[in-house]
Amino acid sequence: MNFKKTFILTAAVAAAFTMVSCKEKKSAAASGAEEIKESVFAVNTFKTSAGNLDDYLEFGGDVSSVSAIDVLPDTSGKITQTLVSIGDRVKKDDIIAYVDASRPGMNYAASPVKSPVSGTVTAYPYTIGATVSPSSSIAKISDTKELQIKVNIPERFVSRIKLNQKAAITFDSYPADVFTAVVFEVSPVLDSVSRTMAIKLRIEPEDPKVRVGMYARVKLVTESVHDVIVVPATAVVTRDGVAYLFVVSDRKSAKGNTTVDMVPVKLGISVDNKTEITEGIKAGVQIVVKGQTLLNQGDSVTVLSVVNEDK
Repeated sequence: MNFKKTFILTAAVAAAFTMVSCKEKKSAAASGAEEIKESVFAVNTFKTSAGNLDDYLEFGGDVSSVSAIDVLPDTSGKITQTLVSIGDRVKKDDIIAYVDASRPGMNYAASPVKSPVSGTVTAYPYTIGATVSPSSSIAKISDTKELQIKVNIPERFVSRIKLNQKAAITFDSYPADVFTAVVFEVSPVLDSVSRTMAIKLRIEPEDPKVRVGMYARVKLVTESVHDVIVVPATAVVTRDGVAYLFVVSDRKSAKGNTTVDMVPVKLGISVDNKTEITEGIKAGVQIVVKGQTLLNQGDSVTVLSVVNEDK
């Protein structure tokens, strides 16, 4: 009998010990699970500030002289002598060529062809022996000091064009240089065949690097905003049709990690991977620009680097 009591007592103690041990293990497991539950995401951030943003249209155009005059001979005949070449400077009434109007049985003195204005010879298509008439332009005299850029604007962009618009001009000859220009003439009509509208821009200030005949790449500024919050377009996350930015919060998580807030924002214009923020955030806050696609409200993050941070 005593042996049975002892056995039962021993078994009860062992069972109690086992239960306590299991509870401790469960408690430890639960504690471990709680520690693993808080994920920390590595991100890069951008410090916002007020800036400017210009929207633009991009076209190609040709550089030409504002003033260009065709030189026409007084009579029909063959060119017997040329006195100038492309690039030469001439004065008004300078002789640039001679035309012989002689025909079989009829001999005439060569007729001089004079420049009607002073300027630079920018075209000289004929050579000695070529036959010309009073309607043939044997040369073009231009004032190369005053240049313009001619651009044809497709019909769908006409509403965004106006006088005195500014433009940034680049040339393949000078890829590192950016020139400025202003729209000074807008055609009142469209070409019925190409459905384009012609505009002219003047380079300001004048620059000797720019020459007649060069091909210009034109960025025509159509809208400008100033002193606004401009952020990388890739920082914006759209969920259920709403645009958000993840902003680094001052609050810490239970484990002392940095957290982020999911802030709804309103967007303005977007240009070259930059977006204007009209509502939602202010200058000086840090927004997540890399690693934001996996984030949610209140998530913990580790900031690896801050772009545009004040020094």
